Amino acid sequence: MQFNKCSRCGCFFVSSGDVCPNCQPKDNFEMNKLKDFLEDSDINCSMESISYDTGISMKNLNRYFSKDSFVDYKPDTQL
Repeated sequence: MQFNKCSRCGCFFVSSGDVCPNCQPKDNFEMNKLKDFLEDSDINCSMESISYDTGISMKNLNRYFSKDSFVDYKPDTQL
């Protein structure tokens, strides 16, 4: 276990992972929403359109796309 800073809200917490326990359910919800969106949409859509259509921030999209569960998907543009 480490002392970490939450990637979502910025608070400090002691745990493994990149988000605090309070933000973990939000992260899980958004990742599931993103997976559903990618399964149902055009694979060549841009990060901006994904963010607009899903309501997920660009910051969080970039973080999610760096995870292993999204390794097969490469959006047109990344920040």
